[in-house]
Amino acid sequence: MNAVVQPFRLPGHIVLPEPQLRFGSDNAHDVDIHPMQGLIRFGPYSQGKLSPVANPIRIGIIVPADLEDALVRQMRELDQSHEPRERKQYLPPFPGFEKVFGVRLSRGGSASRIVLSQDLDRQIETAAAPHVVLADALTRALFALRNARDSFDVVVILLKESWSPAFRGPTGEDFDLHDYVKAYAASEGICVQFLREDSALNYRCRCSVAWRLGIALYTKAGGTPWVLANVEPGTAFIGIDYALRTGDDTAQRFAICCSQVFDAEGSGLEFVAYEADGVQMFGKNPYLRRDQMLKVMARSLAIYQRKHSGDPPRRVVVHKNTEFRADEIEGVFDALPNANSIELVHVQQSCGWRGVLIAGPQQPHGYPCRRGSTFQLGANEALLWTQGNLPAVASGKDYFKEGKGTPEPLLLVRHAGLGSIDDLCRETLALTKMDWNNDGPYDRLPVTLNFAGTLATIVKRMPKLHPQSYPVRLFM
Repeated sequence: MNAVVQPFRLPGHIVLPEPQLRFGSDNAHDVDIHPMQGLIRFGPYSQGKLSPVANPIRIGIIVPADLEDALVRQMRELDQSHEPRERKQYLPPFPGFEKVFGVRLSRGGSASRIVLSQDLDRQIETAAAPHVVLADALTRALFALRNARDSFDVVVILLKESWSPAFRGPTGEDFDLHDYVKAYAASEGICVQFLREDSALNYRCRCSVAWRLGIALYTKAGGTPWVLANVEPGTAFIGIDYALRTGDDTAQRFAICCSQVFDAEGSGLEFVAYEADGVQMFGKNPYLRRDQMLKVMARSLAIYQRKHSGDPPRRVVVHKNTEFRADEIEGVFDALPNANSIELVHVQQSCGWRGVLIAGPQQPHGYPCRRGSTFQLGANEALLWTQGNLPAVASGKDYFKEGKGTPEPLLLVRHAGLGSIDDLCRETLALTKMDWNNDGPYDRLPVTLNFAGTLATIVKRMPKLHPQSYPVRLFM
């Protein structure tokens, strides 16, 4: 007699509503799920706040001699309106920088204009190590701007496409021009915006360029474009990531642990970088000892309290892209004895699951499953699709930001905490809307891990790591 095979059963999936964002209006009902539509309707969140953005925002420049006029035209374009030529179902027309953000852009003082040598092209082309030549030219230009620090708010650096061989080091050398220059600029307290000739000056959709560049400049000048609307007061979100670098003794490895703190609205406060020596390795991943994790979390707590009149968070959610080991869990709890709730969540990017939306019998839908779809796999595990079809931002029409492919969900694994796993999914989904460095409706990862990973890779290139907190905008 053949045994009856029972199919594996999953609980019914749910689709979480798209999280709403809050902008410049004081009316609690003035919210929008679309970042740019909300900016057009209500203005940026930080307008009218106690620490306003400079008006005008002064732009310093580091530019190749033969492209200075082109860069000036690019900056002037931000004062104009533009119609979209791509993603028309999602991207609204750009009405002009001042109409969106309520502040103007202007050129910085004469001392904030650095024109690179006309001979730089030849030097890069003939150099055995072109990345060293270009990095040296840019860091010397930034060094020259130190004495003009009061004449600009953000520095725009234009990179020629012909310099692309110098953007990365040779095979086997861990060099990235963007990260190297950002690390140097951050150590000098200078906010930098890179522009590439091909993807900015020559990009066909000027509307897309205007939105991306406008949001980036406003944010790097100290502005807050939007925050999360529906939040639980007193919650702190913390993202932790690591990067490795070798010491003078190549056998000695140092872990740069970056911890970024977000308040309940998802607004990035500051981040701390902690250099841990003698780290434990499990496979390719570093893990902190109990005392090391205690120091990282204590510094993170201090950032939150400094921004909230000394009040500690009642609830703390920590995201990490590797599992929490016992020592790390104990270190977190040691640092947060007064928190009512602590939830430690491993956000796993690769899990092997896929989802296909079925419209009817033998009728697969032409678009992926909905963004916000979630399956609970257990009391402390859930799948969350942060990518997927999102008609809500495209006037009800099917819209998949990535364009093609079958999105893979995140696997959320909770290592500590007793709250609802659905609430963790809702918060994680909301935090995917909080990257102020692009014009998309979402990212795949929550901002807690998006920024922490970027910060770690940049910070490891800083020659000296001071035990202090840093504004996130220096590294965006």
